[in-house]
Amino acid sequence: MTTISANLQAVKDRIAVACAAAHRDPATVALLAVSKTWPAAYIREAAAVGQRAFGENYVQEALAKLAELSDLELQWHFIGPLQSNKTRSVAEIFSWVHSVERLKIAERLSEQRPGHLPQLNVCVQVNVSGEESKSGCAPAEAPTLCRAVAALPRLRLRGLMAIPEPGLANEENSALARRRFALLSEMRDALVAEGMELDTLSMGMSHDLEAAIMEGATIVRIGTAIFGERLYTK
Repeated sequence: MTTISANLQAVKDRIAVACAAAHRDPATVALLAVSKTWPAAYIREAAAVGQRAFGENYVQEALAKLAELSDLELQWHFIGPLQSNKTRSVAEIFSWVHSVERLKIAERLSEQRPGHLPQLNVCVQVNVSGEESKSGCAPAEAPTLCRAVAALPRLRLRGLMAIPEPGLANEENSALARRRFALLSEMRDALVAEGMELDTLSMGMSHDLEAAIMEGATIVRIGTAIFGERLYTK
C-alpha cells in the first residue's frame, strides 16, 4: 500500500470514529483532498484508490493540474482567496467554490459561468475567529451576503465555510474549536429556518476534523494528513 493510499485510509478511519462519537453516519461527511502545492502525480495516486474530490488554492497551479489530469473524472473545488481577475477561469472549470466572501466575486462567478455547465456550487466563507488576517466575511454580514448570493442565476449556494485560527488541535483548545464550528452551524441552521436550502458546512482540516464533525461538518478539507507537510516554493 502506498503512503498516500494508507494516509487516505487513516483519514477515513478518523472520520468514521468521529462520526460514531457524534452519532452520525460517515456517509454524511465528504472528504475533500487538499492538493495545493502538490504535483499532479500525487493526485493521480490518490485517484487510483478512489479519491475523486480535490481542493486547490491557486488558480494558475490548478489549471496546469487540470490539464495534466484531464483523462480522469475528478471533481475540483476552489478553496482559496479569489481575486476578481481570476474568477473567469474558476467559473469555467471548477465545480465548487468554497471561498466566496464578497458579493462582487459571486456576481462575477455567476456572469462568467458557462451556460452549458451546471450551476456552480458555492459556499460563503465566514471569518468565525475574527482575525484581521483571515479571509471571510464577518459573521454579522454573512446572512445578507448569503441571501444575495442565493439570488444569482448561475450559482447554487450550498452553505458556509470557515477556517478557524490555528493552534486549536490540542485538548486545551478543543472546546474553542468546537465553539468556532458551532457558530458556523448555528448560522447555517438560522438561514435554513428562513427557507434557504443549505446542505453544506465546509469546515475541519487535518488537525481539527474531529471537532468539526462533532459540530456538523459535511465536508472536511484534508491536505497534510493525506499528502504530508508542504514545502512551499512561492
